[in-house]
Amino acid sequence: MSQPAHVTIVGAGIVGLCTAWFLQERGVKVTVLDRTGVAAGASWGNAGWVAPALTLPLPEPSIFKVGIKAVIDPTSPVYVPVAANSTLLRFLAGFARHSTPKMWRRNMVTFAEINKWSLESFDRMEDGGVSAALKRAEPFLAAFTSDADRQVITHEFDEVAAGGGHVSFEKITGDELREFEPSVSKRVTHGLRVDGQRFINPPSFMEVLAASVRARGATIVEGAKATGIRDLGAAGVAVDVEGQDTVLSNEVVIATGTWLGDLARQFGVRQVVQSGRGYSFSVKPPVIPTHPIYLPAQRVACTPLGDRLRVGGMMEFRSAEAPADARRIQTIVNAASPMFDGVDWEAREQEWVGSRPCTPDGLPLVGGTRSPRVHVAGGHGMWGVTLGPLTGRILADSITGGDKHPLLHAFDPLR
Repeated sequence: MSQPAHVTIVGAGIVGLCTAWFLQERGVKVTVLDRTGVAAGASWGNAGWVAPALTLPLPEPSIFKVGIKAVIDPTSPVYVPVAANSTLLRFLAGFARHSTPKMWRRNMVTFAEINKWSLESFDRMEDGGVSAALKRAEPFLAAFTSDADRQVITHEFDEVAAGGGHVSFEKITGDELREFEPSVSKRVTHGLRVDGQRFINPPSFMEVLAASVRARGATIVEGAKATGIRDLGAAGVAVDVEGQDTVLSNEVVIATGTWLGDLARQFGVRQVVQSGRGYSFSVKPPVIPTHPIYLPAQRVACTPLGDRLRVGGMMEFRSAEAPADARRIQTIVNAASPMFDGVDWEAREQEWVGSRPCTPDGLPLVGGTRSPRVHVAGGHGMWGVTLGPLTGRILADSITGGDKHPLLHAFDPLR
């Protein structure tokens, strides 16, 4: 297969820009289009964790323990609106099928393989100069109010090991956790320290990544909404852009997150990509934590971003276009506030909602389509940051005629 001279990437989130970066490593000219701008979606307000230990299949057996009543409760950390449309119902049916213990364990084997490669892909980008705000979490912390809650996570770590992976962790007391982070309250009685994880400041990282891609000669066109893609055969691919000139190139990568299906469906990609919306905001504790802190029982992620703490959570299966719901922010506040001391939770800043692109089986859609000139990169769910560089690397290798990574079989967009 010959290497394309010019590839258009639709989507300037972390997945799209990582793909651009690795294509440039292969000497390919890149044009990036985004309907809004760099990191305008889920790449901006997420937790920023590069945490293989917690990169696990989203469909998992505990969803059945939650019950229907809980998931239709607007205060639940996992929320499904009662008035679900046909696409959401299809997604939920597939999600339920992949949430059985058997399917979960099968996916755990795939995720163990994923996690062997994710940090190495970040290392390649760091060696290439994309290092701003990439930090080692020494250690990554998890906080609990009971040993029973902690056992849920350690059981998952045991399953990771059974699937061929490895997590280095140590059980600690609440007081030992407070030696690392004194702002954690006395309500926290049990903890975990997890080694080998990292985190980023998402806006800062994306700014540096975009600057690197531009410095290598790429054009990033913001405010460019792709309305259609036409395979022209030997003449290449045309991307039609609302109100602008058509963009021509040899090949195209669709990396539009939740909206991936709008452009990819005509090329045989039938998997549902459902918006799983997350919410976040920032606060300023008297002592700003310096380590990421996970509250698993509350499903809340806390990440230090310089002079503030980003607090986020929720999985709201709702239209990406729906307005933000203030109840979701309050749900996160109610869950997190007992776990910290001295935080003014009313002095929130940077309240945000973004749509994670989720697939029914919890696996990304990465690779070729029915057209040899059209590729997709999306469906990463909660793990777009962790898997962005890995996705860019293996897709760029595939597009340019390099070795096909074994994970591309599991990620097949036509599955």
